[in-house]
Amino acid sequence: MTQDPAEVAALDRQFAELLPCRSNDPELWFAEHTVDVERAKALCRSCPLQAGCLAGALDRSEPWGVWGGEVFVDGVVVARKRGRGRPRKSEQAA
Repeated sequence: MTQDPAEVAALDRQFAELLPCRSNDPELWFAEHTVDVERAKALCRSCPLQAGCLAGALDRSEPWGVWGGEVFVDGVVVARKRGRGRPRKSEQAA
């Protein structure tokens, strides 16, 4: 069965609107700044593919980025990504 290319494109656009990583700046999921990483994680919470995305990232041992609402650093899920350089004094006290 051959599908109309215009219908396929329209369906792809509708599907992309449901996926935060397709409807926002892709760089957000690989950001350096903690605030941006936390924003990407928050956007993942509404994604219908969150569990599958995380499972795939774990299977592939993704080296870094936000996948399925979790942060990967050197292929390991971490609770929070630290920025480069020395931590702020307020972070050291915590």
